[in-house]
Amino acid sequence: MTPVAPCGAWRSPIAAADVARAATRLSEPGIERDAVVWSERRPQQGGRTAIVQWRDGEVADLVPEPWNARTRVHEYGGGAAAIFEHSVFGDAVLFSHYADGRVYRLGRDGNAVALTPQNGGAFADLCVDSRRQRLLAIREAGPQSQATIVAIDIDIAAQDHEARTHREPTVLVAGPDFLSNPRPSPDGRQLSWLSWDHPNMPWDGTRLWVAEVDAAGVPQDARCVAGGPSESIFQPEWSPDGVLHFVSDESGWWNLHRASRGFAPQSIRNLAPMAAECGLPQWLFGMRTYAFADAATVVCAYHQQGRWRLGRLNLDSGHFETICDRYTWIDGVVADSSHAVFIASAPDRPAAVVRLELSTGATEELRRTASPAPDPRFLSSGSPIEFSSTDGAQAHGFFYPPVNSDYRAPDGERPPLIVRTHGGPTAAADDGYDLAIQFWTSRGFAVVDVNYGGSTGYGREYRQRLDGAWGVVDVDDCVAAARSLCASGLVDPDRLLIRGGSAGGFTVLAALAFRKVFRAGASYYGVGDLAALAHDTHKFESRYLDRLVAPLAERPDLYRARSPLYAADSLSCPVIFFQGLEDKVVPPSQTEAMASVLERRSVPVALVEFAGEGHGFRQAANIASALEAELSFYAQILGFDPGDPIPQIAIKNL
Repeated sequence: MTPVAPCGAWRSPIAAADVARAATRLSEPGIERDAVVWSERRPQQGGRTAIVQWRDGEVADLVPEPWNARTRVHEYGGGAAAIFEHSVFGDAVLFSHYADGRVYRLGRDGNAVALTPQNGGAFADLCVDSRRQRLLAIREAGPQSQATIVAIDIDIAAQDHEARTHREPTVLVAGPDFLSNPRPSPDGRQLSWLSWDHPNMPWDGTRLWVAEVDAAGVPQDARCVAGGPSESIFQPEWSPDGVLHFVSDESGWWNLHRASRGFAPQSIRNLAPMAAECGLPQWLFGMRTYAFADAATVVCAYHQQGRWRLGRLNLDSGHFETICDRYTWIDGVVADSSHAVFIASAPDRPAAVVRLELSTGATEELRRTASPAPDPRFLSSGSPIEFSSTDGAQAHGFFYPPVNSDYRAPDGERPPLIVRTHGGPTAAADDGYDLAIQFWTSRGFAVVDVNYGGSTGYGREYRQRLDGAWGVVDVDDCVAAARSLCASGLVDPDRLLIRGGSAGGFTVLAALAFRKVFRAGASYYGVGDLAALAHDTHKFESRYLDRLVAPLAERPDLYRARSPLYAADSLSCPVIFFQGLEDKVVPPSQTEAMASVLERRSVPVALVEFAGEGHGFRQAANIASALEAELSFYAQILGFDPGDPIPQIAIKNL
């Protein structure tokens, strides 16, 4: 007979160390002739990002240790590497090295040549301009400096290496607060890019620019061809025959558009109008949702009703068809005439680099994350749910019931519920396989991953529900998700927990401070003081709260009223905090202040800090330690034996 044990006390084969190994992040695939390349962030190597190549079934690192292909432009980075094909010195990887911020050319012989000077700033969104033997990039000279588009010489001969690597990159574009996506046309005669200015974020309003490029390689007479303060443009891309394409939310949904060769505004065309999203919030550089198989064929990922699919659009006929629906999360689409390559996962499939044959639809997974294939005996699949929130507004999420074939709950017992709040807050949860969720569900917890108002994937109107209402709409929707599941009899209303990181950590603290619904919470590098965040955070997000809350100078009272730190007197339930000590987005002072107030008020509290970690934990040991501490915290608060031999976290005032 199946053993009976209280929910939360089930022994699980999924250890915290397994979750840490599975936290390997695959991103930014590329196709280079007969090879596929991608970026791979590895917690087991201290969070280092390698550039990896697959060729004929063999996988090898192109950027080996100790190199770290990562950049901190906009703090979150992205687009830190590119492949350059050269007839003289052979193919090379061009990448930004995290330790010093310099761009290097690493040949297949293992020799690295610095292409930028020391202390020359940080570089992202690397794009090869092969016709001019140069690399285009976004440069930040310092944390609060103006972004520029620069050109970096690639072809540096060994004999003049010392003289050339001390030369500053050539500035091509400057002026706006933010720049991204510098892309030369196939013939090299034009250059396109995106810009936006404070207080907008790139999902609020961006402008798409095109300029002619003169004989010296300098753009001239730039003109804005699409976008504006209330239209978000994503991933401008030139087709092989030199026509500019881009994703725009002008219709209310991020759809694929094409501009005429003359860029007349009235000739811009929505190529596949639909209530679906082909774009993403541009938190990172180098994000891609579509690619050209040839001049007449686009392969495009699109998000509809909570899930991603892969489609194919014939530009001549306008015919759009779904070509892959076996994955529910897709990112980083690239293509050539025979294959599409992308990063993808599904409820029963860990994230993988996937190659799809366009003629047959057959798929091959070239590389999976470190997690093993899911065991169906312990696999909880997320079911899309829709529920009513404040004033009848509908919100979304994914519900995961507890699953462990080795145990069953005592008769009549309903499981504790963990409400999971994603970061951003302009981002989204998906139902791709996530071992961090299975860690909880295999122990007897239910989990709901909430796509509260403000999340992406449901159109611009849904995304803008959070404007002026951060700390209200997101909290209301998380509370509504929990109450909806309680009303359905699926979870225990006396054992409701809430966890989240970054902006999700703010939602956790706001829910605990302003609502009396949850028994306890876990805040990972969450925001406690909104005004302090506006003053202290990095440039990219320094005006983000103007839209989410209000301009600080106009409404300091609102910042204080929404800040959990100033409502700590009403926060009486236990909280565990996790914080990286090198966090530049949400400085450690935020977490320390919140924990200190709760400790003084004799509220049960625990604080776990990690040296060497920034915003989001990258090191395997720290990822595992945080999960074990969180499990121990819940076990002590809810009064159950966690079943696994994990260290017991010290809780003050318990």
